[in-house]
Formats: sequence, C-alpha cells, structure tokens
Amino acid sequence: MLRPVEPGSDAACPYCGVQVRFAARQKGRKVIANVYVDGRWDRVETYHEGCYARAGEPHGPARA
Repeated sequence: MLRPVEPGSDAACPYCGVQVRFAARQKGRKVIANVYVDGRWDRVETYHEGCYARAGEPHGPARA
C-alpha cells in the first residue's frame, strides 16, 4: 500500500536501512508491505517510495 509518511513514523527501510521519516516540507510517501511466509503473515516492511522501486517492487506493485 502506498501511503503518506506521517509524524511518528519509526520504521527502518529494508532496502537502504534509513528510517522512514516525516518531513513537514516534503510530501513523502512510503510503501507498506505485509510479508507472508509459507502462506502465513510474518511481518510488515516499510519502504521509502523510491527505495521500493529501486528494489524492483519485491512484493508486487504498490496500490494507493
């Protein structure tokens, strides 16, 4: 899911390792991916929008 970055975000991007942070002057967006292992939910990964694209959309195209 493609979402705006909101105040209080504290997740580290699995692609670049940098925290996905809110910036008042930028309208940043993040990709939130639910990750399933063997058909069962395992975790949530939060990417910077650009990092998700550079990673080759590892969990498929992000939906708005």
